Amino acid sequence: RWISSKKKKKNGKKMVCSFRGSVSHGLTLELGETVQILEKCEGKSFSRSIGIFPVGYIHLKKAVVTNRGQYETVIPLEDPIITEVTSTLQEWSVLWKQLYVKHKVDLFYKLRHVMNELIDLRRQLLSGHLTQDQVREVKRHITVRLDWGNEHLGLDLVPRKEFEMVDADQISVSDLYKMDGGKQRHGDSCRMPVPHHLFVNLKSFTYNTIGEDTDIFFSLYDLREGKQISEKFMVRLNKNGGPKNPEKVDRLCALFTDLSNKDMKRDLYIVSQVIRTGRMLLNDSKKGPPHVQYRRPYGCAVLAMSDVLQTISELKEEKDFVLKVYTCNNENEWYQIHENIIRKSSTKYTAPSTNYGLIISLQLLRGDMEQVRRENPMIFNRGVAITRKLGFPDVIMPGDIRNDLYLMLERGDFERGGKSVQKNIEVTMYVLYADGEILKECISLGSGEHNISEYRSFVLYHNNSPRWSEVIKLPIPIDRFRGSHLRFEFRHCSTKDKGEKKLFGFAFTPLMREDGTTLSDESHELYVYKCDENTTFSNHALYLGLPCCKDDFNGCPNIPSSLIFQRSTKETLWISTQLSSTKLTQNVDLLALLKWKAHPERVMDILGRLRHVCGEEIVKFLQDILDTLFSILDDNTDKYGPLVFQSLVFIINLLRDSKFYHFRPVMDTYIQKHFAGALAYKELIRCLKWYMDRSAEVVRQDHIQEAMRALEYLFKFIVQSRILYSRATCGMEEDQFRASIQELFQSIRFVLSLDSRSSETLIFTQAALLNSFPAIFDELLQMFTVQEVAEFVRGTLGSMPSTVHIGQSMDVVKLQSIARTVDSRLFSFPESRRILLPVVLHHIHLHLRQQKELLICSGILSSIFSIIKSSSLVHFGQCTDWLTRTCPLSDWQGEYVSCLLSLLRQMSEIHFQHLLDNFQSKEELKEFLLKIFCVFRNLMKLSIFPRDWNVMRLLTSNIIVSTTQYLSPALHKSFTDADFDFKVWNSYFSLAVLFINQPSLQLETLTPAKRKKVFDKYGDMRVMMAYELFSMWQNLGENKIHFIPGMIGPFLGVTLVPQIEVRNIMIPIFHDMMDWEQRKNGNFKQVEAELIDKLDSLVSEGKGDENYRELFSLTQLFGPYPSLLEKIEQETWRETGVSFVTSVTRLMERLLDYRDCMKGDETENKKIGCTVNLLNFYKSEINKEEMYIRYIHKLCDMHLQAENYTEAAFTLLLYWELLHWEERPLREFLHYPAQSEWHRKEGLCRKVIHYFNKGKCWEYGIPLCRELAFQYESLYDYQSLSWIRKMEAAYYDNIMEQQRLEPEFFRVGFYGRKFPFFLRNKEFVCRGHDYERLEAFQQRMLGEFPQAIAMQHPNQPDEGILQGDAQYLQIYAVNPVPENIDVLQMDRVPDRIKSFYRVNNVRRFRYDRPFHKGSKDKDNEFKSLWIERTTLILTHPLPGISRWFEVDKRELIEVSPLENAIYVVENKNQELRTLISQYQHKQLHGNINLLSMCLNGVIDAAVNGGIARYQEAFFDKEYISSHPEDTEKITQLKDLMQEQVHILGMGLAVHEKLVHPEMRPLHKKLIDHLNIILRDIYNFENKLKQTCTLKHV
Repeated sequence: RWISSKKKKKNGKKMVCSFRGSVSHGLTLELGETVQILEKCEGKSFSRSIGIFPVGYIHLKKAVVTNRGQYETVIPLEDPIITEVTSTLQEWSVLWKQLYVKHKVDLFYKLRHVMNELIDLRRQLLSGHLTQDQVREVKRHITVRLDWGNEHLGLDLVPRKEFEMVDADQISVSDLYKMDGGKQRHGDSCRMPVPHHLFVNLKSFTYNTIGEDTDIFFSLYDLREGKQISEKFMVRLNKNGGPKNPEKVDRLCALFTDLSNKDMKRDLYIVSQVIRTGRMLLNDSKKGPPHVQYRRPYGCAVLAMSDVLQTISELKEEKDFVLKVYTCNNENEWYQIHENIIRKSSTKYTAPSTNYGLIISLQLLRGDMEQVRRENPMIFNRGVAITRKLGFPDVIMPGDIRNDLYLMLERGDFERGGKSVQKNIEVTMYVLYADGEILKECISLGSGEHNISEYRSFVLYHNNSPRWSEVIKLPIPIDRFRGSHLRFEFRHCSTKDKGEKKLFGFAFTPLMREDGTTLSDESHELYVYKCDENTTFSNHALYLGLPCCKDDFNGCPNIPSSLIFQRSTKETLWISTQLSSTKLTQNVDLLALLKWKAHPERVMDILGRLRHVCGEEIVKFLQDILDTLFSILDDNTDKYGPLVFQSLVFIINLLRDSKFYHFRPVMDTYIQKHFAGALAYKELIRCLKWYMDRSAEVVRQDHIQEAMRALEYLFKFIVQSRILYSRATCGMEEDQFRASIQELFQSIRFVLSLDSRSSETLIFTQAALLNSFPAIFDELLQMFTVQEVAEFVRGTLGSMPSTVHIGQSMDVVKLQSIARTVDSRLFSFPESRRILLPVVLHHIHLHLRQQKELLICSGILSSIFSIIKSSSLVHFGQCTDWLTRTCPLSDWQGEYVSCLLSLLRQMSEIHFQHLLDNFQSKEELKEFLLKIFCVFRNLMKLSIFPRDWNVMRLLTSNIIVSTTQYLSPALHKSFTDADFDFKVWNSYFSLAVLFINQPSLQLETLTPAKRKKVFDKYGDMRVMMAYELFSMWQNLGENKIHFIPGMIGPFLGVTLVPQIEVRNIMIPIFHDMMDWEQRKNGNFKQVEAELIDKLDSLVSEGKGDENYRELFSLTQLFGPYPSLLEKIEQETWRETGVSFVTSVTRLMERLLDYRDCMKGDETENKKIGCTVNLLNFYKSEINKEEMYIRYIHKLCDMHLQAENYTEAAFTLLLYWELLHWEERPLREFLHYPAQSEWHRKEGLCRKVIHYFNKGKCWEYGIPLCRELAFQYESLYDYQSLSWIRKMEAAYYDNIMEQQRLEPEFFRVGFYGRKFPFFLRNKEFVCRGHDYERLEAFQQRMLGEFPQAIAMQHPNQPDEGILQGDAQYLQIYAVNPVPENIDVLQMDRVPDRIKSFYRVNNVRRFRYDRPFHKGSKDKDNEFKSLWIERTTLILTHPLPGISRWFEVDKRELIEVSPLENAIYVVENKNQELRTLISQYQHKQLHGNINLLSMCLNGVIDAAVNGGIARYQEAFFDKEYISSHPEDTEKITQLKDLMQEQVHILGMGLAVHEKLVHPEMRPLHKKLIDHLNIILRDIYNFENKLKQTCTLKHV
């Protein structure tokens, strides 16, 4: 029993397994499809689509049913993105398989990978086990992949919001446009730049000749600035080249972080320095004992980032690179070896002997660190070493706590110390705390290795002035920084047997000065104090009291000379430092501000100096500085108020810098949670008002402009201060506060109302105020109602002068301020919009009317339309009119279009009526209609929306058709009958035609699923517009004649749309046109001519389909209108009408064949054949000379492209024959200029002669030369006459001297209904190419028709093949039958001339099929061998305008054995005679193999068969007696045999003269065989005579 399931309205079902529906009433369903169950019964279900299927094949899901009824749709209740993935994968699966078929293998595999990823991501979403952040991330990955696939498959762009598809009906057109096409507008807020991170992975160091432990340092180096920009990444390797720490195998990697876009444009290099640890000299074991280890420089490698950046930017995986390690020739140059390598100073380094070195892999990552960690977990699982930039990144993030001191050990100058050679100096460095304790693990040689407590420099051999340039990082804890110092100890490393390291001096420097500032970022020259190896530093106070450098010495000049440590005046150490700390400062002024209470008398000076503190220092101590400023303000408002205000303005503006922009949240947090200045608002309002009031007086207004830029945060402080005060006092002084704000707004309006045209500084002040003004609305809403704030804003916007009274720059600023007002939260309240909208639209109208700043205006309107409803459109007045006047569209067209479409979409019939009623005259209405029709046409023609943005294109089309329906009545009412206006009507029809032909509306090109989706949403908009067009055409009445023949072409174009209903609607219009012209002129020649011309043009462009063939003649199957033929048959002029329709239908068949050949990858032969067919139709049936001539030239061009020069000449000759030798002027046509008919014919004649020359058909060119010569002679143009006569003479020479090949000819039959119309069931003879034989020709034809089946027999095909739904090719060779027999029979005519006439101007071709009549004679088959001779007669002789012509008729005869023998011997004699003649006249010389082979073949055949067989067969008594009628033929055969023997004798005589001595035996053999032939012939003659005598008796 079937149970209805209608009660389960919320259940949808998904197929979990495909069902083929092979059972009775089975419903075929695919995996993933959604079905709605109507009834179920014992394991089966019944679906609405027709049929049943097993319940086990589905999975139940919750769903809703929309659009209940015949076209209802089931939508699963699941995450929309899951539904989208499902439908997209189903669509992709079909296209994915097609990629393989089309050999797009790369995309095939990429798409498969993406589809698998989508399936996995979909599974994750369905699991329901993800957090919200994880769901968001998965959705992001899904949408990225969906968009990638759609783009690469050429599918539509999907508009999204928060990763989900957007329904175009649910949002405004403006919002839809912004999702893809919207540009950045209204000065978008500063966006955080995305940092880059360079991943470096050391795979191996293959330079294994060192044999010692090595340290490899990687860093980024800027060549242009000559400095290292990153920390070092350090890798320690053992002497075998493996990691010293076994745990780091395959984990030697680093991430160089926080590289900005600016960094990526630097001249960056990856520099890798190799430091070995071992003996002093690598190859000298005597230099020092083996147990003493020194850090020694070994080599350096560099890699230019510019060489690899593009490669690693495009890849999403690591890319390997090999870095050659170069060694330094002179250690004094070690500090700059990387620069020498980069600059290729090859004398200063040595290249490695092999190409091996450091093998590293690189990968470029983008995004903040959190994002990079999420997206690349595998990298961070490998223990990657984070390697930071030296200094702060471009964007300093709040909470980025850092306290790093970078120290570069630059160089030193040391005394020789009485030694004969220079020292080997090693520097040891310690970080010591105030109590003398060495700080543990506060020294880092590079990321990737643990911190150390003692630093030892590398040693430069025998160098008293070493230059190290080694950077060390000192990550000292913040609580240990104050009081700590650095000590540098200098030792000479002896290379004697003991390998001692002798201490000879030291230097030191404190990290923080007495005033609390740290060591400055600069180079420091440190004093070196003498000491010896016995010195201990247990009492660090002994040296800390000494000056460490020159500045320190100046501070304490009176130092006693009796101290333990004496300074070595000739020795110095240079170091440089760079502090990257968020907790310490090097700035004295900042410290003074933070400790202002220690020196209250200096407050004025301290506040004044705040502006000179760098921004990095200020943001580090932002909260402390703000607390300090407001405590100073509370201390003495009157005295310090203005200076605190200026300082606050300075800090606020500092946060507008992109580098510090992300500290704005820190400022916001401070205001909300830490700010405590309850009285500050009074002074801030007072100062702000004072600044504004002085703007009219002051010349220099920099400080005023800065205050205007800081307006947003000043108001935040004002409002928060007032809130704090109100809380503390229970709302006291509320009226005073409101009054002060009112007064402040009066000052704002005062500033904006000033005439700034004469004052540039005032312009900047007003601009700054307008830019900041919209940012204060949210703060005001905390203290005032929406209506009150809206009134404030309206008054301010209203105070701005109109566009005619201010300059262009202020126009922009003013509109940008209005735009930000519209985008603000204030404007989202309906009550505020009622107040603000009139003033906003007032300013927009001013600009639209004056055509100024249209981009910003359209952006503002776009934002307005995003939020308002149609009920609010009453404010817009003539906005539509002004919008349409902004044509033509320009580079901002997208903004404009979205704005206009938004407005039109929201307008109802009442709004349109109101708009049309507002026009004062018909001229205004006409101008509006022309303009809006023009805009719509531009919308469809111009590339405003990307090709794949079909959602926007369809929505636009829907708005256009709706608007057109509203405007059509106005057009009919105002511009018909007496007020008819052709221009407006023509514009309307052009719009309708363009609309229907839009590519985006051609539903036939869409996939079935997409077609259904579009049809359900919009219907077929082409049909809607076609009905509208037909209705308006009917309204024209007698004015229809104005559009004949002008609109025939456009309307014909509409009928080419493959939509039956559209065609049915349009066809009666052509009957109307014919009828109206028949009434006016008594015929419809204009309609006929235009229809044929346009039909040819449109179909040639690739339009039309198979159903279009019978469009005009068949009875239509759909729609309320009869066919064109039916309507014509009811007219008085039906005879001419029917004839015309028949001709057009036949023309259509040929045009569509031509179209199919031209648009496909067809061969030249097919295209040429099709063009010939169409050309002949225009000449013979329609007699359209112009079209005929056009196709003559198309055909000529095809022949030239295929190098068929003879055929090109014959084709052009057709046009030449149409012209006469007259002076009639001809208009410009095709590529011909305006000229006389005589000159055009002369030019054509010269061109035809030239083509005949290139085709080596000089015999055809000579008559044309004579024709031209006659014309020149009659005009006494002797110069041209001389030229043409010389050309004629040259052609005669060419005929006699140049070798020409005789082409072969092939008969081709095209059988079956699958062939094009012009080939179907027809046979042709084709002229082959040079050297082309039957096998090659067959292969070529099968290549041109790959679907064809080759027939293996020459018999005529039966009806089954002719009507079969396939292609059959029948090909065999045929022989030409010359027309000019006289020339061929003349003995004195050279064979070169005869050769031409044998194969040219031939219309008849012969094909012989041998067969045996009766029983076959086993002894001599020639007796019964008959020939079936088929003669094919062509429509035109070859060569001609084509390489092939159709067979016009066939002739069939049977040739007796005797006649066949005569034919064979006669042909062989002719062949021998020609060859011997060529050798006699030395036309063939040198090699006589050809003659030898030919003579040997004939003589040998004559001995062993051939002539001998003929003698046996036909000179036999029995044959002669039984065939008395053949007596003459037997005699003829005998004479031919004798002639052949005579020819052979001549041939052997020639052969004897030319034969090579080695070939004499062959010659002798041929003579002997010839004698045998002579004897045999003599014997047979005697027998023949006896037989004839007996018979006579």
